Amino acid sequence: MSDQFFKRVTDVYHPKIFTTLKGYNTKTFFSDLIAGIIVGIVALPLAIAFGIASGVSPEKGLITAVIAGFLISALGGSRVQIGGPTGAFIVIVYGIVEKFGVEGLIIATLMAGVMLITMGLLQLGTIIKFMPYPIVVGFTSGIAVVIFSSQVKDFFGLKVEQAVPADFIEKWQYYFAHFSDVNLYALAIGGTTILITFLWPYVNKRVPGTLIALLVTTIAVTFMELPVQTIGSRFGEIPSTFNLPFIPTVDYATFRLLLAPAFTIAILGAIESLLSAMVADGATGGRHRSNTELIGQGIANLITPLFGGIPATGAIARTMTNIRNGGKTPVAGIIHAIVLLLILLFFGKWAKLIPMSCLAGILIVVAYNMSEWRSFKGLFRNSKSDVTVLLVTFLLTVLIDLTVAIQFGLLLAVLMFLRRMIETSGVEVIGLAVDDETGGIAEDADQLVIPKGVEIFEVSGPFFFGVANKFEEAEKQVKSKPRVLIIRLRRVPFIDSTGINNLRNFILRNRRSGIKVILSGPVKSVLDSLEKNGVVEMIGPENVCAEINAALARAREVNQESAG
Repeated sequence: MSDQFFKRVTDVYHPKIFTTLKGYNTKTFFSDLIAGIIVGIVALPLAIAFGIASGVSPEKGLITAVIAGFLISALGGSRVQIGGPTGAFIVIVYGIVEKFGVEGLIIATLMAGVMLITMGLLQLGTIIKFMPYPIVVGFTSGIAVVIFSSQVKDFFGLKVEQAVPADFIEKWQYYFAHFSDVNLYALAIGGTTILITFLWPYVNKRVPGTLIALLVTTIAVTFMELPVQTIGSRFGEIPSTFNLPFIPTVDYATFRLLLAPAFTIAILGAIESLLSAMVADGATGGRHRSNTELIGQGIANLITPLFGGIPATGAIARTMTNIRNGGKTPVAGIIHAIVLLLILLFFGKWAKLIPMSCLAGILIVVAYNMSEWRSFKGLFRNSKSDVTVLLVTFLLTVLIDLTVAIQFGLLLAVLMFLRRMIETSGVEVIGLAVDDETGGIAEDADQLVIPKGVEIFEVSGPFFFGVANKFEEAEKQVKSKPRVLIIRLRRVPFIDSTGINNLRNFILRNRRSGIKVILSGPVKSVLDSLEKNGVVEMIGPENVCAEINAALARAREVNQESAG
């Protein structure tokens, strides 16, 4: 058993780093080195901001960027993927910390890591990449709105004593009630951060605008002694060491409650990492390994929380920064993690001077980039079902909870998909029964000569539970009772267990009425299912024909036998 499991793992799991290190040379290393240093600098303010916005201390964001960033690059399935904390996790992580504390977050992240590894081993990477687009846009835009809402307090420097309500509507009511307490210095710092972030690329595209904004505002606040809140005034000193590995205990009731948020973390991590890898493939012409990427992400989310980190996944913006600055292999991602580690160990103490309104400004820019408002607007030109899925997912993300939004969004998408499948599947009565006086068989399938006493039902599309009542509708169209019914299956790509059961009942019902059923043209996969489930044996192998002409010939034989 263990040998089979090991073989399955090795068949699925091939870290990209082993492929890219073949023929690795000095030139490639220096390209990776430069890209890794730049991406590490870009990741610094984001890691701190994501950590704070997620409801944990700032060093936990840095720890995540270091450990998960290293593991995702070293063990993942993409050449240039950069991993770490991302904005997509802010909403779900904040909710878990609020309800279950940091220990609950550790357990949920470990569970998500196991789920991601399982997805990879089951080779679900290809399927997850095709998550319905309206769901992805809906919850991504919803997360952007929630992130923006969570940063209003720090951006405006509101002087509030009690905790801001978690509920979206109550939160904004609370904000409007306290806007008279705006700190103009904090507002100026936040506004300057946004301006610099957007305008700096016109000056220099290699150095990130977020870093320039962070340096300018931190220096201004420190030397001008502006009365604004900083990381230090809220969290105190930032530790420059790692926590020892720690696994908290949790009771079964809490474990059950954490299953849903852990699943959300896993799904979000899978979608974002594979989406980032696909974008990277488009930019580099490479090809990532989806299932290996999921396993790598899972390992990262198993190890990172043991040291106090938060959930991590592939980050599109940092991955593209890596590509634009010459990153060639996973070594660039490993260097990015080492750069962040050195910053944490030797310069982390200076991070306490960063103003909170600067981090709020950075996160508002992140929220804007995440909002995908053009895609959101463009989806309104699509079908009503797509718009419905989009709006339901978006509103549930903003007003209720991201976990609920994904569950309902997926359920709604499945229901819409089933409706479309049912609409495209059908059972049709083809042709009119006529006397075949010549005994000839038409070669043109659309001009079949159908003997008297024979009817043909043609099934189009998947033969599943949604088609069950369509046989009854087709039977009602037949005015006289036939002696033979031919069920044409050439356009049926698959048949499920419910479809097989319905077909079996249909055959038995017609047998009791003295009607012989002949199957025509099933594709191999459908024929295999019919054989395994005893349908072929039920009607007799001679009554399963490869194509319609053979089925009509068999129908004539049955007619002659009945007449004789």
